[in-house]
Parts: sequence; structure tokens; C-alpha cells
Amino acid sequence: MKPSRELLAFMDRLGYVFDDPALLARALTHSSLSSPTRGDNQRMEFLGDRVLGLVMAEAVLAADPEAKEGTLAPRFNALVRKEACADVARQIDLGAAMRLGKSEMSAGGRRRMALLGDAMEAVIAAVYLDGGFGAARDLVTRLWAERVAHVEDDARDAKTALQEWAQARRMDPPTYTEVARTGPDHAPVFRVRVTLSSGQHAEAEAKAKRQAEQMAANALLAQVEHAR
Repeated sequence: MKPSRELLAFMDRLGYVFDDPALLARALTHSSLSSPTRGDNQRMEFLGDRVLGLVMAEAVLAADPEAKEGTLAPRFNALVRKEACADVARQIDLGAAMRLGKSEMSAGGRRRMALLGDAMEAVIAAVYLDGGFGAARDLVTRLWAERVAHVEDDARDAKTALQEWAQARRMDPPTYTEVARTGPDHAPVFRVRVTLSSGQHAEAEAKAKRQAEQMAANALLAQVEHAR
């Protein structure tokens, strides 16, 4: 397969040149544009999530050889959660290279956190399949370097931190509401809103309701802390 101009530009931003560009093309193809011949990135996302997890497990262990499991776990979770993957995707403008169906494109899919995070994991899998684990490790280590260096700042439990923030200001505990559920029954996507008694609120979506709550809490924390 001869790579398109868009794929070549993305490889440059990614910092990795594929021997088999078809792997990258599939990693960037959302299910809204899939076909029996083209396929989509869902299976690659599954693989990339595991590759990312192994690399990040190595990274947190190497960064703090004395840390106990209870300290390592939240650091690891902060590095592999979907919003972290989406943030890395934004840094390399992955959204511009995504292949989406018309409906998803018109709905702003290139900016959606869930789609960006999934595609980033699929790209990691594509690098792994193309160049082996060493190439995938080098890519993830480079793209996540800043996050690994400051992981302690991101490792707190967002729901707990938001509740403590509210209690310190004598406010009622935050409330969480499921405002939407989309996708098929076997793979739903939850959209959750968290609201403070002051009326301030934020929303987030994820494939697990608990994760969506954490992400919404994290977004609201950023909002209220920025307003200080």
C-alpha cells in the first residue's frame, strides 16, 4: 500500500515510519467507516491497550524502585486512562488523520475524547505489529515521557479530590447523573454529568460508567481550580 499524503504527514508527527502503512491506515479507521475489506481499529485498540499497559507498568516501576503496589497503582491508572491517551493524541494531531464516517465526522468525532483515546491505542498496536515490542516501547516512552515525569500530580482519585474540595467549602457532596447512553448493548458508552451545589458542572463519556464519573470529576476539578 502506498501511503497517502495524510498518512505520511501523520507518520512524521508520530515519529515512526511504517514498513506496512496499511496497519496505520486501519488503526486510524473508526467503525463508522468500516467495511468488510477495510476493517476498523477496534481489535487493534484492544491490543494497543495491553501494550500501553505493559510499557507503563515498566515505567512506573523504574521511576520509583521503592514504591509499594498501593502507590504504583494510581500512578499506572493515571498514565493509561482514556483521557491520557486522548491528550497524547491531541499532541500529535491524531484527529486530523482519523478516518470517520459522515455521521461521526459531522458530530465532531475528530475532537471526541473517547475516539481519540481509542485511536491512540490502536496506533500503538499498529507500531507493535509493524516493528515489534521494542518499537512500540520506544514510541510510548517518548510520547508519554512528560506524563511519566509528573504522574504524581495526576494520580489522585478525582472523585475523592472533588468531594474533599466541596467539603472544604462547606458544600454538599457532588452528585453524578447518567445523562446519556449510546452504542450497542454489548459496548455502551456512558455520558455522566457531575454537579456541585453551586451549580457548577462538567460532563464526560467513557465505556465504563465509573470511568466516566472519574473523568467528569477530573474535568470539574480543573474547571474550579482554574477559576480560583
